[in-house]
Order: sequence, then structure tokens, then C-alpha cells
Amino acid sequence: MIEGLIFDMDGVIIDSHPVHLTAWSKFLATVGKAVSNEELAFILEGRRREDILRHFLGHLPASKIVEYGRQKDQFFHANFQNVKLIPGVCDLLEKAAVLQLQAAIATSASARRTRGTLRRLGLEEKFSVIVTGDDVKAGKPDPEVYKLAAERMNLSTEKLLALEDAPCGVQAAKSAGMKCVGVSTNGRAEVLRRSGAEFVIPDFRNHHIERVLQLCSA
Repeated sequence: MIEGLIFDMDGVIIDSHPVHLTAWSKFLATVGKAVSNEELAFILEGRRREDILRHFLGHLPASKIVEYGRQKDQFFHANFQNVKLIPGVCDLLEKAAVLQLQAAIATSASARRTRGTLRRLGLEEKFSVIVTGDDVKAGKPDPEVYKLAAERMNLSTEKLLALEDAPCGVQAAKSAGMKCVGVSTNGRAEVLRRSGAEFVIPDFRNHHIERVLQLCSA
């Protein structure tokens, strides 16, 4: 029996990928790095900020990672009005609360951006636990972020259901011992299935919520 839900943030709670891609492209241009749309796809894999920066810019000291991360976030927040909630996510959170299912966040995003985003959308109080990329040493597909979330929720991993939109996120959740539902906001349903998702949904509208809750009671 599932007793808690753990959500990734970008692509699962919020439709933010277009804003992210633009923010990263603009930031990288400021440091003289031009990247193609194909190269930018790496950003959608659910990696931590420092992993993305090192992927594109090579080895960087910790101070530069913090500085560059803040610069990138400025571009992101400049277009925050274009960030939308994934359809139906608030309904799912409300139904989960009625069923006394804990809700948590396990994201590769920084703590600053995660909490700022949730606060601006009025969602921060919906989650009993928030674990970010700043809380772990290894990013997804390493299971550390999910294991830490389970520990803070005081639940064993087999009693938790993860919701992920990226293959490395699905792999992280499954490696932690959780069931996982893929959310194909990027149109990558098949790759999410191949990564181990129990099933894949496009969003949380109507019967998609019921499918999630049915898996919780299985």
C-alpha cells in the first residue's frame, strides 16, 4: 500500500522546460558558449545545476557554480510568467491529502529556485518534505535524492510512489525501491516506459489522477 507521493518539480508539477531552455541558452551565450537545440536537450534529463554547468563548461570551482547558477536563475525568473502548472496537479494534491497520502518534492533544482518557485505558485505548504539538488552529493540517476526524501518522510521506499518526467529520474526512483509513474510532458512516453515507469500519463487530468491513485491502493 502506497502511503506517500514524491514529485519531481520541472515537467511534473510545473511546465517550465521551455523557460529553462531559453534561460540556459541566454546564460551560456553570456559566457561565450553557443549550444544547439540538440545539445540543450541534456538540460531536460533532470540533472543538477552543477552537473549541467560542468557538462557545458568543464570543471568549475564551487564559487563559479554558485555565481553562474544565480545568473542563469535571473534569466529564468525574468520569464517566470510563462511557467505554468501541469494540468490537474492541484487536484491530485487535494485528493492525496484527503486520502492522507504524504506529498513531497525530490528535485535536482537548487533549493533557492525550488522554494521560490513553489512559493510564487502558492504550493510550498502542499508538501511536507522538500529535497533539492543542494541536499545531495550525487544527482539523478543516483537514488540519493529519493532515499533522502523517504527518510525525511519517515516512510520506507516501497511505500512511496514517484512521479517523474525524465529517464534518469525514473531510474533514480526505481533504484531507490519505489514505484514510478512517468509524466510525458516532453512527449517521451516510450523512453519513460523503457526506463522502468509502471505506466505513463500526459498530465493529471480526469482519469489520469484515478490511474495514479489506483496504483497507490494496489
